[in-house]
Order: sequence, then structure tokens, then C-alpha cells
Amino acid sequence: MLRFSLPPTPCAATSQQCLPLNLIVPHSFLKLRRSSLLPQCTISAPPHCPLQLYRCAFVKASQDSVSTHVNEVEEGEFNDELQKLLVLLPDGMRERLDVHLELNQLVEIVMDLGRRPLARFPSGDFVLSDNPITLKDINHATSLVGEFTDDNRAGISRTLHRISAIRNRKGMIVGLTCRVGRAISGSANLLRDLVEAGASLLLIGPPGVGKTTIIREVARILADDLKKRVMIVDTSNEIGGDGDVPHSGIGTARRMQVPNPDMQHKVLIEAVENHMPQIIVIDEIGTQLEAAAASTIAQRGIQLVATAHGVTIENLMMNPSLEMLVGGIQSVTLGDEEASRRGGQKTVLERKGPATFTCGVEIVSKSEMRIHHSLEATVDALLSGKPASFETRSLNSASSVEETPMPLGKFSDYANIQKNAEDIIESLMETEKETDDYSFDVLDEESIVPRVPICLFAYGILEISVVQAMKKLRLDHAFRLTDNISEAYAFLALHSKLKKNPRIQAAAKSQGKPIHVLKTSSLTQIAKLLRVILAEHDGAAENLQSQENKSKSLEELDALEEARLAIEQEVIPEGRPVDLLPRPVHIILSQMVFVREYQLSYEKVGDEPNVHLRILPFHADIVDPVSNDTGDDEGGLQNGVLRLPLLPV
Repeated sequence: MLRFSLPPTPCAATSQQCLPLNLIVPHSFLKLRRSSLLPQCTISAPPHCPLQLYRCAFVKASQDSVSTHVNEVEEGEFNDELQKLLVLLPDGMRERLDVHLELNQLVEIVMDLGRRPLARFPSGDFVLSDNPITLKDINHATSLVGEFTDDNRAGISRTLHRISAIRNRKGMIVGLTCRVGRAISGSANLLRDLVEAGASLLLIGPPGVGKTTIIREVARILADDLKKRVMIVDTSNEIGGDGDVPHSGIGTARRMQVPNPDMQHKVLIEAVENHMPQIIVIDEIGTQLEAAAASTIAQRGIQLVATAHGVTIENLMMNPSLEMLVGGIQSVTLGDEEASRRGGQKTVLERKGPATFTCGVEIVSKSEMRIHHSLEATVDALLSGKPASFETRSLNSASSVEETPMPLGKFSDYANIQKNAEDIIESLMETEKETDDYSFDVLDEESIVPRVPICLFAYGILEISVVQAMKKLRLDHAFRLTDNISEAYAFLALHSKLKKNPRIQAAAKSQGKPIHVLKTSSLTQIAKLLRVILAEHDGAAENLQSQENKSKSLEELDALEEARLAIEQEVIPEGRPVDLLPRPVHIILSQMVFVREYQLSYEKVGDEPNVHLRILPFHADIVDPVSNDTGDDEGGLQNGVLRLPLLPV
């Protein structure tokens, strides 16, 4: 019996009280008491001591006592299970291993025929004997374990150890890998909030990083602490241990064994149809059939917790058998306008459907994880070439959880930052009010319109796009598209198409026609090109320059407003990077200055003509962007249009 005594404390109470344990301790302690893990405890309160005072003192003393007692119990249970594994070794090897200082950190024992046996620890390998392993040693070990299944795995009853066999071509066992299994309490603390929120978790990590240990603890938390109906589909008895009676490490969760690894997908469906679980725990999803079964279960509204081999989510995306877990990947061909809007290739990869799991967890080490709270958002970001957002969680030396959410800190002076940024936009808008009324897309009446329409030959550019640009500029009466090269005044060509067809260049050269080349077929670029052609044709360069200056000012205002919305609606609240639309170099420089007002970092990404700014959710080091970008203005671009010289006849 444990008795806690408190010194006398003057108070109104006058009678001595003795309270039993089940009246004043938390539920977690009661469970230990009922399971006989904690001795009978009483507490005697001295006279004149209030109930609240000695209750607090008792609970604190009980917590320390229970914590120590539980650790001792767990350590004792593990030592008993470890001894069941060491029995597989010959006496000399076992005695040498028993005195090793890191025995409790033993990872596995390797016995190969004709080679020296090894014990592997986190610090390195330890040779158990100078004598090589004989067939007698292997037969002795295999006789003490369960039956090997088709996946060449066996176990020891009521333990979590895994014995894996290596066979020769005749089917004889010539090697054993005896891996130590542990039920570690608290190993899933980093994921507890996600589990309690009902999220379906996919744990990804290389072998030996602790995936099975974590989902075993997750199953226990769900079954014991959250009182859920949990069913474990145990592929090779690693989660619940070998034998018909599951290991106590899974708590009250139920376990279905898989008779053959090839039948795991059938057992998954059987678990749902026959046993009405709320959560299904799966170890090692490795085939397309298993991935399809998991997807079917998720669509029935059942929470899933599963593991898969890999280092990152990208590994699953590139694995044709497991890509269904992240929604599947398909190739999509975009239309010309959509491809031009995105500024990329016409054939892109996209997610095929919803992901099977809500969250993805990349296990970096036994004490560090990367949490992807939205697996679908991560996959979409990776497919579009953008960085994925994740949260890093780790356990420090004191076993407490350290969370590093998005790499964006709090802004101490956000109100002033936002006001300064808004002032920039307002100043630009005031500048526009001082100018004449002008529309970005429409030329005013002072523009010189030719009496005879200018004929243009379009190559690689949709005619409807050119016509639409003419109408927006109200110049549809000033230009006319033609299919007759000899009739055309100039060529309009898309750069990517023109370089693949030298015959067009030869035709233009023979006719003495200028070629105006566009990097993209956006309406903005086509409109600029039409203005250039109109100015050259009628000698209205001065008027055109005035209009272009107004146009650039409005385009700059539009670009800064785009940056502001991205920062205030995505980067700061969501903590994720945002790619802005491709812009001319002078506009990008203005955006850089604007982003600095929010104290954010940025980077220029992409190649011409798709150079654009990416706003990053990191605090910025104050650097003058203009001084860093004093190189070429636009690499030979005039008004965003690359124009080839007049080809000689």
C-alpha cells in the first residue's frame, strides 16, 4: 500500500479524512488501478486541511508515482518479450548479447549460413560470435517460432517480433532476420490531434523508420481513448503480434489476420462488410488491388490509417501501383487558349480524382515528421511545379512536441505594412485620374486609322484571338486577315511554331514581308503587336508611344493589385507560396518593390516568355530588387514583342 501524508495546515476543516483512490484521481489512473498495475493507495489528510488542498497534492504525487510505475511495467514487459527472441540464439551468443550496454536498443539479429552472426544497434553492428552460423543453428531458431507463411515471415506468439527467412533455390532456409518489435507508448503523440479530428492518415517512410509502431499506437488511441470501433487488417501479424491472441499494444482494437498476402484486398472488403468498423488500420499497402480496396473503403465514409513504403509523396505519385492513394495521375491536353493562359505546355499532368486519404505524413526519422494537412492540395501543387505546403513536427529531448507550421511567422506591424502597400496602389490610381480617359484595350479617336485595311497573315496563332484583339481595340476596320502571303503586309507568328517551319521564313523572305514574332498568343500581346504594326504603317509612332505609356501604367496597377490579393488572401493567411502571372520585366520590378512592403520574400521563376514572380511565405531580407535586376531589360523585347528584322529579298 502507498500512503501519502501531508503536513498539518490550519483551515476550517476539523475532521481527518481518508479518501480511496477512485474518488480523487483521473480516469487514466483509475484504469491503471483496475488493471492492477498500481498498488492500493490511500491518502490521509491531517486535521484542519481542506479537501482541495490535499487532493491536488495527492494527484501530483500520484502522477509521478504512476508515471514511474508505468515505465517500469513497460520496461519489464519488453524485457520479457526480448528474452523470447534471444532464446532463438545459441547459449554462447545469447550470453554475449545479454551483457551488451545497448541491449534495450537492439534493432535486429542477422543469421546467415556460413557467416558470423550480427546484432544490429543504432550505433552499428555487433559480432555475436567468431564462429559462422551452421544449419543446426538455423534449424534451432526456426523450431521455436511460428509457421512461415508465403511471404517468408513468422513470429513468436504474443510478441511483436518478426522473423523473416531467406531461402535457397530448393526452398531450404539459409538465413534469418530476427527483427525486434516494440509497443512504444506515446509514439503517436505527434499525430494525436489529426487522429482525434477523424482524418484519414497515410504514413510514408522508408523501412525501419517506425511506421508500424506508430499505427499500432494510433489503433490503441482510437480504441481505448476515443472508444471507436477499430479493426486492424494485419498483413503479416506485425501490428498485433503472432498468434491468435493479439498483443496488448493494440488495446481493445480487433485484429483480422491475412492468410495470404495476395488476399489482403479481399480481407479489407470483408472487414467492412462483416464487422461494421468505424476505423480500419492497414499495414503496408503495396499493390494496386490493395490501393483500390482502400479507395473503395474511403468512399464508404470509414476512417483509414495506413502505411506505404516511400520517402516522399512524390514517390507514391510516380508509383503506378499506389498512385490511386493520392487520387491518380492522368495526362490532359489543353486547348490553345488555356495553354496560353497557363503559359506552359499543352499536355499536362493532373490529379484524376479525390485522394483516398485526407492527410499525408512523411516520416523523416523516429522523432520528426512532415504533415501534409491536405493531401490533394499537395499533389496538385507538385503536379503544377509549385512547392508543397507542409508542417514539420518533432519531439525534443524532453519528449514534448515541437510544431513548425508554415514557414511564415507572425507580422508584428501588419497594419502599417498593409497601409503602405495600399498607398502604392492608390498613388497609381491617382496618376491615372490625372490622365485623359483611356481604356487599355481601346485606342482613342486621335489614333490614325488607315484608309485601306492592313492585311495580316497569321501563323501559329488562332485567327479568332487576333479578331478578338482587333474588336477590343476597335480596329477591326483597320486590319484584315488573309490567307494570301503575297497580299499580306506583315506576318504574325508564334515563336514556338515559327522555329519549327523554316518554309514560312523562306516565304516571307522571298516576298519581302516583315515577321512579327510573339512569345505567347495572349490577347494582351496580340493587342500590343497590332499597335506596333499600325504605328509603323501610318507613321503614328509618337501617338502610339503616348498610348503605350498609359497602357503600361494601367498594366502595372493591375499587376500590383494581383500581388496584393495573392498576399492578403493566400500567402499570409494560408502560409503558402503563390505564383503571379507572367509580366514584362519593368512590371516585375514594380511587383518586387510592392512585395517588400509586406516584408515577404520572393523569387523570379520561369524562362522567357513565362518569367514571373513567386511570392514566398518567408520573412524578407531587405534587398533592393532593382539593383539585383539591372541586367537586360527584356532580352530584345520591344513592348513585350520580339520582332525579327526585315528579311532581305
